[in-house]
Amino acid sequence: MKIFIQLLSVLVLCTSAFAQELKLPSLSPLSTVAQDFSTTKIEIAYSRPSMRGRKVFGDLVPYGQVWRTGANAATKVTFGEEVQIGGATVKPGSYSLYTIPGEKEFVVVINKNTGSWPGEEFPKVDDIVRFSVPASKTSGTVETFSIDIGNITFSTCSIDIMWENTQISIPVKADNQARLLSSIEKAISNPSIPYQQAATYLFETGQNLDKALEYAGKALERNPKAYWTALMKARIAAKLGRKDVAREAANQTIEIAKAAGGDSDYENAAQDIIKSLK
Repeated sequence: MKIFIQLLSVLVLCTSAFAQELKLPSLSPLSTVAQDFSTTKIEIAYSRPSMRGRKVFGDLVPYGQVWRTGANAATKVTFGEEVQIGGATVKPGSYSLYTIPGEKEFVVVINKNTGSWPGEEFPKVDDIVRFSVPASKTSGTVETFSIDIGNITFSTCSIDIMWENTQISIPVKADNQARLLSSIEKAISNPSIPYQQAATYLFETGQNLDKALEYAGKALERNPKAYWTALMKARIAAKLGRKDVAREAANQTIEIAKAAGGDSDYENAAQDIIKSLK
């Protein structure tokens, strides 16, 4: 009897160890999207169900009912900095992302409750914001539910949700302009001055172009072999209408690029600037 009990104990331990090691495929695998945005990042954790021959919207996912926007637990979105969504200010932190699907539009809900899926009824007191976005048709069938972050600029992006033949886009904005300009001014005062980055940001956002041209010139003085900086200086000068400066910088781009072994993309871009100045 003692031997039988010992063998039974060993069997239980082996079975338990096997169960812990066993990992089977999930029909709705967990996925995480992490995207650098503005000066921090956005992260989205969600489960990805597939159609598997089923009708999704209006059937598997009913219209007019709260949906966890995925499978299993509610989708969680984390913002690294303050953003504007649906006309509301969303502080840095983690939130649940719910939707209420409709044929022509979805209601988007950003909610403070990041615990377990609360079901169809959950207190609106935990809502940060509710707003509607239009639903559009995808170019093809999306078999597996997908969330992506796209249309990224210095201060805006969109959270794009796609499944079956339906897509919605949630606009996100970082109100970062004043903060970034202040950061640039502080950084320019430091020993290691980021002239290149500052000039690029100002040029791409169309702000303080005279200052951008100054910074591009100083960046080129620091690294005279940087033909990419010379091209940026040419672009800024052209936008300012400083044709002589733009032409000189464009020719400098071609000269430096050829000396470095050639870079046709930059050389062609410089030639385009020269042609545009005539």
